[in-house]
Amino acid sequence: MMEEMDPLAAASAIARLAAEHAPEAERARRLRAAVVDALAEAGLFRLCVPDAVGGLEAHPATLVAAAEVVATGDAAAGWCVAVGSTSGLLLGYLAEDSAAEVFATPTTILGGVFAPRGRAVPEEDGFRVTGVWPFASGCEHCDWLMGGVVVEGDPAPSLMLAPRADVEIADTWHVSGLRATGSHDIAMNDVLVPAGRAASLFTDVPVATGPLYAFPVFGLLATAIAGVTLGIARGALDDLSALGAKVPGAGGRSLAERPTVQADFGRAEGALRAARAQLFAAIDAAWAAAAAGSRLGDAERLGLRLAATHAATTAAEVTTAAYRLAGGSALYDSSPLQRRLRDVHAAAQHMLVAPATWELAGRLLLGLPTDTRQL
Repeated sequence: MMEEMDPLAAASAIARLAAEHAPEAERARRLRAAVVDALAEAGLFRLCVPDAVGGLEAHPATLVAAAEVVATGDAAAGWCVAVGSTSGLLLGYLAEDSAAEVFATPTTILGGVFAPRGRAVPEEDGFRVTGVWPFASGCEHCDWLMGGVVVEGDPAPSLMLAPRADVEIADTWHVSGLRATGSHDIAMNDVLVPAGRAASLFTDVPVATGPLYAFPVFGLLATAIAGVTLGIARGALDDLSALGAKVPGAGGRSLAERPTVQADFGRAEGALRAARAQLFAAIDAAWAAAAAGSRLGDAERLGLRLAATHAATTAAEVTTAAYRLAGGSALYDSSPLQRRLRDVHAAAQHMLVAPATWELAGRLLLGLPTDTRQL
């Protein structure tokens, strides 16, 4: 039996390990095995798996903080924590025996893509699934992979879960940021998925009854991504602080001694702390409602999405400022700042924290009719 670890204490240790492996992981375009194993053994891929089948069923703030801390070492590792953990939510919608069959060991890793880019045809006790899904982060180290589908005759999108052996991976992840996430395309071609490994996050009622499964799914995904961006920005400011003694060019003063650097650093630190505080306050408010058994309304869900998008936007701005203040040394591959810059802007492009979220929030705040199904 595995000894339980404190997720945040484990995340701190793994952040250092991930930082050591980050350059090699980026060249390979996937996390190194030592990092994946450490994350799995620490339970960071089972934070959202139901307790009944061996998961941690953790408070959302623990998930977000764990992704944030790991991302201070390497954004790609933090991103894979966010994606792998939230993929475990699906098990809360499956019958307990089916969920236990999937989550056969404490180090089982799930992944995949929620977007309904595939199609499924009902067949006796299951579905024939075909589709191609881009952006399947960490797919190469997953034991099970899921894809969102539209089921023939059913307008509600569903998720279909298949063992890794039934899923093809196409080497498509040639990108500028988050390279080490290995977010390749995955495909299923006429794969038979039993009904017990299919569920809709839109219309099905979770089998698991804990407050985690009453928490807004899209809000949880968005806050986890935001946590990664906060970790990147935190790491960038730490990198800049470590360069404080640097004397650029022929100047006689170090970076830390320059008033403009001091002012910009203070402004960036204040912005990051404020964005982080807003994010965790929104999580706590939504969790309190979920734990009380209340149905979360638009106010709590809007609070999560606003805070997540604001955090991602602010983190990108802070990381960019740190890169700029570091000067020419940040250009070199030897500087983690150049990788953090690319990674944070890649992360902030995700649809759940991208600029379009502001429009959704604005419509609600202005009292306009709004489709809130993905809020």
